[in-house]
Amino acid sequence: MQIDERKFLILQAIIDDYIMTAMPVGSRTISRKAGVGFSPATIRNEMSDLEELGYLAQPHTSAGRIPSPKAYRLYVDQLMKVGKLSVDDREWMQDHLDLRSRQVENVIRSAANVLSDATQYTSVIVAPKLGSLRIKHIQLVPVADRMALMIIVTNVGIVKDAVIRVPEGLDADDLYSISRMLTQKLADKPLDAVRQTFSELLREAEHNRKLLGETLQVIEKKLESEDSDDVIIGGSSKLLDYPEYSDVGKAKNFLSVLESKDTVRKLVKRDGGLEITIRIGPENEVPEMKDCSIVTANYRVGGHSNGTLGIIGPTRMNYNRVITVLDYMARALSDVLSEYR
Repeated sequence: MQIDERKFLILQAIIDDYIMTAMPVGSRTISRKAGVGFSPATIRNEMSDLEELGYLAQPHTSAGRIPSPKAYRLYVDQLMKVGKLSVDDREWMQDHLDLRSRQVENVIRSAANVLSDATQYTSVIVAPKLGSLRIKHIQLVPVADRMALMIIVTNVGIVKDAVIRVPEGLDADDLYSISRMLTQKLADKPLDAVRQTFSELLREAEHNRKLLGETLQVIEKKLESEDSDDVIIGGSSKLLDYPEYSDVGKAKNFLSVLESKDTVRKLVKRDGGLEITIRIGPENEVPEMKDCSIVTANYRVGGHSNGTLGIIGPTRMNYNRVITVLDYMARALSDVLSEYR
């Protein structure tokens, strides 16, 4: 049995209705929709065929049906017509992005909140790995007796800092000298590559070798502790507003997944490119997310480092809305962050 045009039309009407209401859809409901033009009896027969084909399920004794993950896959691949984001939506998103900040982390954090508010689902943003970024400058600032604040600024505005011990007898001029030398030697080098120059720097150092060694050791530890991507989540509780998550056990499972950054990274893991990727229900690798759909896109920072945007919602999510919002944000964020070089 194949799906003909009539079945396509009826299935699309069922999915559209279920996305809006979260209620099982009956033949009479579909027959009343404009553009369908079939009797309830005809629709019932077609719904029975669609159920046999695995596109619909009957959740209980109700005569209504709900779409299966297979139906949503067909819907997003063939039936759905993706529109454009309205001018009002674009302006609202731009107004709420923190574009005044010179730190990428602040811009990305605001983007996570904007994505969640614009879609009413949970958003995930994975920032680029620290090791893939390049050093812009390093500064040592005295903050207390024999203590200094080391500040690493990357090419994309991400700032990392740490407190280091200053050997006795060194003053602010010594800190400035080390800062300038480190910036000269390490500027424009990927953070992953600076480890290779540490021994060379120590060999070349004529003065303040102890302070230099302490500084390089702290940089090494900083790189090791932040070798993975930063994960930022917006609207983690928004899915709890949907009837699918009224069950306490299901809600707890969802929230526990969000607490694990490694699991979240696995959920939104993707290849390069800015095109949208959609994983529906069982297509997700994490069993606790089999009732969720995850839509992702890549964005770029500084023209070369990739990060990932994602939206997590129920399988009956408003795919059209999510895709248009996510696509716009991926491009807008890439444009904004292209300035950070």
